[in-house]
Amino acid sequence: MEQEKQKTVLNWSSGKDAAMAYSLLQHSPSHIVTQLLTTVSSEHERIVMHGVREELLDAQAERIGLPLKKIYLPASRNDNLYKQAMADALSEMQAQGIHTAAYGDIFLEDLRIYREQQLHSIGMQALFPLWKKDTRAMIQLIEQLGIDAMLVCVNEKFLGKEFLGRKVNAQLLADLPANVDPCGENGEFHTFVYNTPYFSTPVPVVKGEISYHQYTPAANDKDQWNTGFYFLDLHL
Repeated sequence: MEQEKQKTVLNWSSGKDAAMAYSLLQHSPSHIVTQLLTTVSSEHERIVMHGVREELLDAQAERIGLPLKKIYLPASRNDNLYKQAMADALSEMQAQGIHTAAYGDIFLEDLRIYREQQLHSIGMQALFPLWKKDTRAMIQLIEQLGIDAMLVCVNEKFLGKEFLGRKVNAQLLADLPANVDPCGENGEFHTFVYNTPYFSTPVPVVKGEISYHQYTPAANDKDQWNTGFYFLDLHL
C-alpha cells in the first residue's frame, strides 16, 4: 500500500532557491507541498529582504496553483515579533494537518538550527531539500530545470548595481566575483523567479527603477554585511 505523503508548507521567498526546492519536492516520495508561506513588510507591501512587490508574489502563487499565507511584519528589528508571528502562522497550519515546513537553505548551519528549534517548539519538522548541495552545480540545475530568475537585490559590499536584472545562468556564474557564492547563500544577492515549468504562464514582469537602501546593523548584530543594498523594482 502506497504511503500517504506528508502535507508540507514551503517557505516561498519568490526566488530561485524556493523555486528549486519546490521543483525537487514535486518528486518527493514522502512529502507534498500544499501551502506557500511568505513574510511581507506591512509598511511597504513587499517581500522582506527581496523588496519584491506583493502583487508579483501573488502572481507567482496563482501560477503555481497553491494557497499562499502571508505574514505581515512591521519594520522592526525585534526578533520576538518575527518568532511569534511565524509560530502563530505555523500553528494555524498544523491545525490543518500540515506538520512539516520546507526551506530553500543550502549551507548556513546557524539558520538551519534556528528554524529547527522554532519548529520543534510547536511540534513540527523541518525539511531542507537543497541542503549541502554544491551551489555552483545548482546554477546548472536551475537551467536544466527551466527556472528563469533574475537578480533583484544586491549587497553593495559584493556586487554593483549593474548586476541587477541579470538572469541566473552560466554567464552570470562566470561573471560573479570569486568572493560571491554562486547562489548568493551568504546574502550577496536575491532573485525573483518569473517562469518555471510548473507556472501556468510566465509572470510578465517589467523592470522599473533602481533604488538604494542603507541598513544600520544593531549593536548585537553579527551580520555586519547587512549595510547597503541596491534594489530593482519589478512590476506587472
